[in-house]
Amino acid sequence: MATDSLKENRLFINGEFVPSFSGKKFDIINPTTEEVIASVHEADVGDVDRAVEAAKAAFPAWSALSAQARCDYLSKLADEIEKNEELFIHLEAVTMGMPPSGMKFVLATSKQYLKYFGSHAMDITGETSLNTPGYLNMSIRQPYGVCGGIIPWNAPLLMLITKIGPALAAGNTMVLKSSEKSPFASIVFASLCQRVGLPKGVLNILSGFGQPCGEAIAKHMDIRRISFTGSVATGRAIQKASSESNLKDVSLELGGKSPLLVFDDAPLEKAVMSATFSILYNSGQVCMASTRIYVQESIAPKFIEALKQAMAQMGVPGDPTLADTKRGPQVDKLQFSRVLSYLDHAKEQGFEIALGGNKARDKGYFVDATIVRNVPEDDKLIKEEIFGPVLVVNTFTGEEEVLTRANDTEFGLYSSVFTSDISRALRVAKALEAGAVGVNCTSPFMVVDLPMGGWKQSGAGGREFSKACLDTWTQLKSVFISL
Repeated sequence: MATDSLKENRLFINGEFVPSFSGKKFDIINPTTEEVIASVHEADVGDVDRAVEAAKAAFPAWSALSAQARCDYLSKLADEIEKNEELFIHLEAVTMGMPPSGMKFVLATSKQYLKYFGSHAMDITGETSLNTPGYLNMSIRQPYGVCGGIIPWNAPLLMLITKIGPALAAGNTMVLKSSEKSPFASIVFASLCQRVGLPKGVLNILSGFGQPCGEAIAKHMDIRRISFTGSVATGRAIQKASSESNLKDVSLELGGKSPLLVFDDAPLEKAVMSATFSILYNSGQVCMASTRIYVQESIAPKFIEALKQAMAQMGVPGDPTLADTKRGPQVDKLQFSRVLSYLDHAKEQGFEIALGGNKARDKGYFVDATIVRNVPEDDKLIKEEIFGPVLVVNTFTGEEEVLTRANDTEFGLYSSVFTSDISRALRVAKALEAGAVGVNCTSPFMVVDLPMGGWKQSGAGGREFSKACLDTWTQLKSVFISL
């Protein structure tokens, strides 16, 4: 299966797999073995142009279909994902190091979300008004046309679904760029599009780098909307490219530095297990991972000891192709070195490392599950997104104090509070500056029927999931009818 699943390596344009114009390829490295396992065609500006032309040609017929017809295609794609689950599990294990347990969560969520957006395509409606004498006025929602999507490497199938699901349901066509670190889930999904007979040009999938491929999408004059998930730095570059081209609508879902607050009346075991899962899932390579823990002083010794035991048990790294592996490696050497640099910083500063703190194996990009204690609030371990299994645990005395510290960040993607006091839970949830707040639960928990997105530098221009997301993939038009 390993050889066959990596055989298709071309771009998907106008319903067909085609080589890149340049013929250039880039290597994919298995993060467990550090060996090259495949090469993939690299898209350049010319490839973006022909993908946009295909999407542009497909748009009139696709947008003219009934909502039910578009729903049917998305439902069929969800069914095809289910038929090919073992293939997706294998691909993500060998290209980005996600073990089967983590990938099963991604698969279940991807199918659910794709079916949700398909079934809600008929909910895209406008409003009417009789408030002006002699007129019947209305608003209608219509698709943008050709849209762009740029997805990250840490959950490629799910990230693809969050872009194409609502975009296609709303009647748009799309050019999507996968990450150069993990392109194969997108390539396989393209083959599923062929299998269900998705009209040619409706979805075009390119493998490539931010430059030139991502930049060409962001600057293209015929792309009317772009949705991006990734780093703050790249989000800024996309906004700049939009402003310098056709002022395309931009939606950004960016990084996080999520705080988790544990009060002295918290359900302790649940708080410990939730915090552990959040930071270890996908080896900490999750934008909404709870990376900052604030625990009330009176219960700190008990909480930290339980946390150490849970992380030591659940954080054992192993070969992600094996069914019983709890945690895999970091995605590549660059991310591996980045995480280790933060651990080196913690040692240089003399911070207390309560658990881990080193690379976990001689071969492969494995990092210890790590707890660092009592870190100053102005230190980069508190301020910067590490994207690894590294947890900072600090203590607090009172509610007002911990809220100030939790909110002292430019990120605002996800926050959590654990307490048995419902009044405090609601008070704190309201005060936390984040787009999502978990009460006695934490990330990666989310639901498809409520919007998901960030405050401050964690997001801009729209939300993922729910009807609010579907609305962002349409533009409003007012129609005035004189009677």
